Amino acid sequence: MTLPALPLSEAPEVTPGLDLLDAERDRAERFLNGVRGVVLIVLAIAAAVYAPALSPSLNRLNLVVLAVTLTWAIAQVPLFHRQARLPTWLRTINPVVDISAVTTIIAGYGVVATPAVALKTPILDAYFVILAALPVASSVRKATLVSVLVVLQYAGLVLLFVASGRLPLILDPIEASAATGVSPLDEGAKILLLACAGAVATYATRWQERLALRYAEAAGQGAQLKARLARSELQALKLQLQPHFLFNTLNAIISLVHRDAHRAEQMVSGLSELLRVSLGSAGEQEVTLARELEVLQHYVDIQQVRFGDRLVVAVNAEPDIQQALVPNLILQPLVENALKHGLASRVHGGHVWVEARRDGLWLQLRVSDDGVGEPEPALRREGVGLSNTRARLQQLYGENQRMEAGGDLTGFRVTIDLPYHVAVSDRARGGTPHE
Repeated sequence: MTLPALPLSEAPEVTPGLDLLDAERDRAERFLNGVRGVVLIVLAIAAAVYAPALSPSLNRLNLVVLAVTLTWAIAQVPLFHRQARLPTWLRTINPVVDISAVTTIIAGYGVVATPAVALKTPILDAYFVILAALPVASSVRKATLVSVLVVLQYAGLVLLFVASGRLPLILDPIEASAATGVSPLDEGAKILLLACAGAVATYATRWQERLALRYAEAAGQGAQLKARLARSELQALKLQLQPHFLFNTLNAIISLVHRDAHRAEQMVSGLSELLRVSLGSAGEQEVTLARELEVLQHYVDIQQVRFGDRLVVAVNAEPDIQQALVPNLILQPLVENALKHGLASRVHGGHVWVEARRDGLWLQLRVSDDGVGEPEPALRREGVGLSNTRARLQQLYGENQRMEAGGDLTGFRVTIDLPYHVAVSDRARGGTPHE
């Protein structure tokens, strides 16, 4: 089986919520610029269709405004859209440019034609379209800024027209709609509606941000609960090994008490030392390979008392991988499995080989023996040691690990491939980093 490529350098944690919202706003701004370009092209076509009915001055005004805004929309693609993220200021500049373009057209119509005609043109509706798009791509501060700018620009335009003396004010809205003037009530209502639309757009933007924050908080709590659950499951798996190991060791000691009290005493002493060493890292899911081999050596010392010259255990671990992290108590149950099922029933005992080596991005651990082997692999049933090891590897590394167990008449082998990595503190001191 081919192991998957493994990017072992830790990916930076992505904070859900606001980061996701910012990415979506970036995507929305790109989409809105495309919409902006299409709308401007449609308006240019409409201006060309109406050109014969308009004065040369109005045609020039339409041409200048549309040409400038369309050029800006198109220029953004090669300038900014090839970047991973658009500049944040672009989300403010674009609606400001759009609003200013609408205001320029209304002002131009007021100068070239009459202020009343300018204030009654449908182009005023473009203000509301611009405001409606704010929650999609803007932050609360930017939405507030643009909303205030819309009201100020239109209100300022109306005041300038009134101050110029070219805009007759007619109190009756119905009469004003058919005359060359405007009603103060109508214009006040327009300004009020623009202010309300801006307030709604700002509130919608704020609502989105609060929703993103709540999502981030809920996602963070969910991740913490998931992590705690995974740690609990790992701890339960590790605790399952401890009574299993103690039972087997104590059973061996009891069998020696009456036959060889001295050897039984040696085993008890060795067991005490093993428990002292292993309990020092009881709360850790991963330990260095050096620490794991130290614990294993204490276990082998106990078994050496039991088996005597019948047991030969050889450990071969490359010196430069001693600080690599491995699951806590990963080797001891595999060696115990080799002794119990491979060598214990043989009169002449046998050999157990423990190997650790680095293979690129992977750390390979192998425990093999020359015991009775596995005459019928199809009938094998994995006991606590092997099944527990598989479960712990899956919990710790997911799919980025492999464990193979099998044998024949010449012995049994267990091979484990893990991601090669070292403790963060070791990297900070100049150790080997994740690769």
